[in-house]
Amino acid sequence: MKNTLITFIFLLSIPSFAQLGVISGQIKSETNEVLPGASVVLIGTVRGVESNTNGQYILKALKPGKYSIKVSFVGYQPSIQELTLGEGEQRNANFILRDVTELQGVSVYAQSGVKGNTFLPQVNEYTITAGKKNEVIVLDHLQANLAMNNSRQIFSRTPGISVWESDGSGIQLGVASRGLSPNRSWEFNVRMDGYDITPDPMGYPEAYYTPPMEVVDRIEIIRGASSLQYGPQFGGLMNFILRKPDISTKLVVESQNTTGNNGLISSFNYVGGTSGRLSYTTYYQKRMGNGWRQNSYFNTDHSHGELSYAVSNKLKIGAQMTYMYTQSQQAGGLTDAAFAQNAQQSLRSRNWFSNPWLIYALTADYIISPESKLSLKYFGTTAERSSIGFTKAITESDLNGTRQVDQDYYQTNGAELRYLTNYKIGRWKNTLAAGLRYFNGEIKRKQLGVGSKGTDMNFAIQGLFTRDLVFHNSNYAAFAETILRPSEPLLITLGARLEQIETHMMGQSGLSAAGLPIAATPSSRGRSFVLLGAGAEYKMSPNTKFYSNIAQAYRPVLASDLLPPATTDVIDPNLKDAKGFNFDLGYRGEIANYLTFDVDYFYLDYDNRVGTISRTNTDGKIYQFRTNLGHSVSKGMEAYVEFSPTTAWLKHQRLGNISVFASIAAIQARYMDFKTTSLVNGQIVEGNLAGKQVENAPEKINRYGITYSKKGLSLSWQISDIGSAFADASNTITPNAAATTGLIPAYQVQDISGSYKFKKYAQLKFGVNNLTDERYFTRRSGGYPGPGILPADGRTWYVGLNLKFIN
Repeated sequence: MKNTLITFIFLLSIPSFAQLGVISGQIKSETNEVLPGASVVLIGTVRGVESNTNGQYILKALKPGKYSIKVSFVGYQPSIQELTLGEGEQRNANFILRDVTELQGVSVYAQSGVKGNTFLPQVNEYTITAGKKNEVIVLDHLQANLAMNNSRQIFSRTPGISVWESDGSGIQLGVASRGLSPNRSWEFNVRMDGYDITPDPMGYPEAYYTPPMEVVDRIEIIRGASSLQYGPQFGGLMNFILRKPDISTKLVVESQNTTGNNGLISSFNYVGGTSGRLSYTTYYQKRMGNGWRQNSYFNTDHSHGELSYAVSNKLKIGAQMTYMYTQSQQAGGLTDAAFAQNAQQSLRSRNWFSNPWLIYALTADYIISPESKLSLKYFGTTAERSSIGFTKAITESDLNGTRQVDQDYYQTNGAELRYLTNYKIGRWKNTLAAGLRYFNGEIKRKQLGVGSKGTDMNFAIQGLFTRDLVFHNSNYAAFAETILRPSEPLLITLGARLEQIETHMMGQSGLSAAGLPIAATPSSRGRSFVLLGAGAEYKMSPNTKFYSNIAQAYRPVLASDLLPPATTDVIDPNLKDAKGFNFDLGYRGEIANYLTFDVDYFYLDYDNRVGTISRTNTDGKIYQFRTNLGHSVSKGMEAYVEFSPTTAWLKHQRLGNISVFASIAAIQARYMDFKTTSLVNGQIVEGNLAGKQVENAPEKINRYGITYSKKGLSLSWQISDIGSAFADASNTITPNAAATTGLIPAYQVQDISGSYKFKKYAQLKFGVNNLTDERYFTRRSGGYPGPGILPADGRTWYVGLNLKFIN
């Protein structure tokens, strides 16, 4: 199938353009220097290209008519030319760009200076980001172990991001911000190219799929106020933008091959380009290794194909398809004593995990006028999560009996229609972003199956699954946000989102003593609500600004919240979605290309948290009741500063370029109110977690680093200094025997990475992660893939060769 797709792409990349015109030219600076990678756009159309390595560009298949050509390049004043193109005519339009100091949009420094995180422009494609706390992680700016999706390095410059380092294979991403849980990034709204890639953001938002970082162009992060345009979750939006087809050339072929200790082999291969109206991309990655711990193994395959075609100068359509298959052996958890003795050991040798993942999307972009445009995305997921293993407490020995099998099947589809327009009220030049969303998701959850006694990855079971449930979620939403610009330095944003969510559960909740299915009590619930938000920006200078926003947020009732752990337990029929709000006040900006900074105060209010308490029924029997019990608040300061002293103070930089960064976060996440109950001598004793620190929320997340570059050589060093945290909401310090509760100690870990470009087409990448071989952990797991302490990887190294050919 993959070979057929590639053949189809190449056949489509050689169309005929008879009777259609061509515009071509070259782009240079005032000093006669060619400018490769400059953006060339036909204003009011979907057509655009980039200049090649010689600064040349060509726009083919153009209908007769008048055109306005806009050329822009970071650090230069944009230039516009107008011309009239006749039928079949070939016109030449050369551009000379003037150097400027004010940069627009996302800043990219090509030669020297700061190469860290950047910020989104006020309007990012079809969404409004003005007034919001946001970051753009540009992967090309990082010296990091991208072959292994090393989260510690990738998010090093993003303040307040906590990372669960319990999956050294790089298959799954576990990150969070502002005191929220990093569990498979489920407090973020995780998307790829603007569409959902989680099993079900309304019922099961865990991110089981993470794209290979070698194909990711950038990661866009918008904190809390993103809820107005994207919906859940409290953590905001995390959007992986894949590398788009190269629009400066017909064919780009790239191969990145990496090896390292513990049997690491990674091969990433990419083909892409543009020919006339057609652009295409395809990649394949194979990654496998034994892992740092005993009984660890991973074998992953990623493939992706993308086509886009400009049907006309105003309409562009596209299609994407992504497939992942993983095979992963899980080493399981450790007790505190076992971790202290040897963190690499494993007491589980028969635990396996696999999650085949298919994602697809169809897109259309239409330019209505120079001031208005429309976007439609249809997307879907067909996926599976399967595990088999011995998952009882780590204090129990695995005697090679039958293993537990759990399997989920996910089927989702949805669509988002977005509209963006610029409009005037008197002299105010304003922008409106509005849209509609539809989503439908189904989860088939099969749990507690009796599996084989073997050691391999085999998900066959004996008899029936104990639980066999179906969860269905549907979601309709309408949203709108506007920028009002009463003056040049000031803008104000106002927005609202209307949500309607329907949730249904049915199926089998257990098995009788005779092995017969016990039907679950069907559950249905619907709710509608409105989210409101507002923000503002005030320019202190052309490149610095104050920003602030406040917006309501929510988190839907999850599928797991509707599932009673025992048939006697009760779910509150009035169980509500968690609601609250986010507030930001910050100051950010850039000074030339030697200083970037962002300092902010945040306040996150998280109400209606779901919990379980004990109650007594009319017969005097005690049962567990799941309802809305909790309220927490996270607040603190975040700061990111990156400075290049050589760019600021030295003109010629003969010694190379040096940049240093600090990413600092002080976070206080506390329960304001959370009712609890416990059983003492058969009696229910009530308590409250008020004043307790939220679990998995370190109060200090600091990272520092320095990068040196000269010509083709670049070297980076960073240190992560992370504070201690608690594994449970009761703030237990002394660990229990099973190591599922207790303190998660503070730690410091260092990384060093580098690259050397020795040919135009060749680059060597290398590095050592956890340079000093620290023994630490970030997670105490209460269940799979534990339970117990899940150690982070010790010292590992990697070296890779990247080859890139352009035709």
